[in-house]
Amino acid sequence: MRVYPGPLARLIDELSRLPGIGPKSASRLAYHLLNAPPAVAHRLAGAIREARDTIGHCSVCQNLTDQDPCGICQDETRRRDVICVVEEPRDVVAMEKTRSYKGLYHVLLGALSPIEGIGPDKLTIRDLLGRLPNGVGEVILATNPNVEGDATALYLARLIKPLGIKVTRIARGLPVGAYLEYADEMTLNRAMEGRQEMR
Repeated sequence: MRVYPGPLARLIDELSRLPGIGPKSASRLAYHLLNAPPAVAHRLAGAIREARDTIGHCSVCQNLTDQDPCGICQDETRRRDVICVVEEPRDVVAMEKTRSYKGLYHVLLGALSPIEGIGPDKLTIRDLLGRLPNGVGEVILATNPNVEGDATALYLARLIKPLGIKVTRIARGLPVGAYLEYADEMTLNRAMEGRQEMR
């Protein structure tokens, strides 16, 4: 005997595939959507469809954007001689919330992880290296302070330092194993101010 009607079961199944949503939460969300006025579900479906169809990666920095290049790359008031390298687009959002960094970004779209089969060719490292000859004087490595983030930072430092560009790493205001997206603005601000040159 089926517990849920077919369409409801499919909705719960799809919602439970989202990160952080288990079967119980998925069930609650599904019932909420069914009990709400139809316009609520239609707006949600429309917002998902619009975001999926119009958001892409910036051809310069690889951040998520609905225009190319993205607003940050187009902003003439930002410093062009500093690039902050982060792992994911959500890390750009975390850094921007500090309101203290005024340079450009580069999003790697991941971190080195041999166990998961993620090598340098799976990241946007080649794109980053292509941006460096254009007057960049400092690259700030703001990868997550965990094993993968540290390995990625070390790898990038070894590639960039021979080019005569200053390479710094954000300070350890962040606890080891933490992720940038969960850090508060003050912690990120202190980490950025206390960055050190990699040796």
